[in-house]
Amino acid sequence: MISSNVSSIQAHQTFMNNNANNIANVNTDGFRPNDTRMTNSSDDTVTADTRLADDNGSEKSQTNLAKELPDQISITAAVSANVNAIRTQDAMYGSLLDIKV
Repeated sequence: MISSNVSSIQAHQTFMNNNANNIANVNTDGFRPNDTRMTNSSDDTVTADTRLADDNGSEKSQTNLAKELPDQISITAAVSANVNAIRTQDAMYGSLLDIKV
């Protein structure tokens, strides 16, 4: 269903926003990044659950670029897959309408 693809895109947008904020604050002393987890619910929707990362006691930024940069790649791939699924569904519905008319 298109609605599950749309909810996934919206959740990944939240994930990307948090990710970008974490990277933007990589040089901010005392910064604690947001930790984002993606969850699927029983009604086929995807949500992004965000919490403040655990404090490791560092006075420097606690952003881990080794985690954040690969996350950006996976977020981009997930959004691309959902957009392609929506395009395919749209093309299929258009073909069905052409047959009915």
